Amino acid sequence: MSANQTSTEVAARAPGKVNLFLSVGAVREDGYHEVATAYQAVSLYEDVYASHASDFAVTFGGKINTDSVPTDGSNLAIKAARLLARKTGYRGGVHLRIEKNVPVAGGMGGGSADAAATLVACDALWGTGLGREELVKLAAKLGADVPFALVGGTALGTGRGERLSPALATGQFTWVFALADQGLSTPAVYAKLDEHREKHALDISPARDVPSVDNDVLQALRAGDTVMLANALHNDMQVAALQMQPGLADVIELGERSGALAGIVSGSGPTVAFLAEDADAALEIQVSLSANGIRTVRATGPASGARLLTD
Repeated sequence: MSANQTSTEVAARAPGKVNLFLSVGAVREDGYHEVATAYQAVSLYEDVYASHASDFAVTFGGKINTDSVPTDGSNLAIKAARLLARKTGYRGGVHLRIEKNVPVAGGMGGGSADAAATLVACDALWGTGLGREELVKLAAKLGADVPFALVGGTALGTGRGERLSPALATGQFTWVFALADQGLSTPAVYAKLDEHREKHALDISPARDVPSVDNDVLQALRAGDTVMLANALHNDMQVAALQMQPGLADVIELGERSGALAGIVSGSGPTVAFLAEDADAALEIQVSLSANGIRTVRATGPASGARLLTD
């Protein structure tokens, strides 16, 4: 149901993401890591349907298994709705029905997309009229990836990833995502990375206080050069994710043997993102991975950020 059809339900959509480049710096005083990342929104979307209620509740639909997703106050979409209500003085509640298409705990920002779409949907449903700039400020309080789910496209993220600056990207990039049966906790992957760095402190460079995104990534995006981007993909978190789920290394190898220009763990994992030369190559990668019992989904980027759904 669209926002134009009725004031009793509003629908909004927000995209998942892939980290094209993720450099993790040292731990900050607040316990978070300083990061520098290049985000790209992809055409896998979370659809949030918001309707009036006296309290705050969330239910799920879609093809993604949501058994591990909380439905209480710890759910990020519920947190987003409560935060907007507090900010605007809204006294009612909301029922959120979320159609999930982004893997859960897969390193693709599905929960962040839920929160971003919830902010947009509730702002429209309640008539609070905050506007995009204020919603982005609220999003930063919810999580590092939530502001990007609102903005979409391609962007650089610094700080915890929440401070965004746009990145020029031309053309379209085609991705195949290999889905894992079990998710990974982002804090656990960060902890494993810290452990890895401490253990191998004599062999690897120390984490930079202020990490940065390599210029090769920016040049590839500006040129719309898929091969150049494939050569520039990087994720500091990958070593930790592979230690926690060693089988991911075999998935990456299989995808690259099947024609992917490059494979990389997406964010904190365990989803593996394969960059394909074009749609035909993506289909070949999908067929090969599927033949080996690996679930896949195809998407393109960059995609638009959170927005109201209208007919």
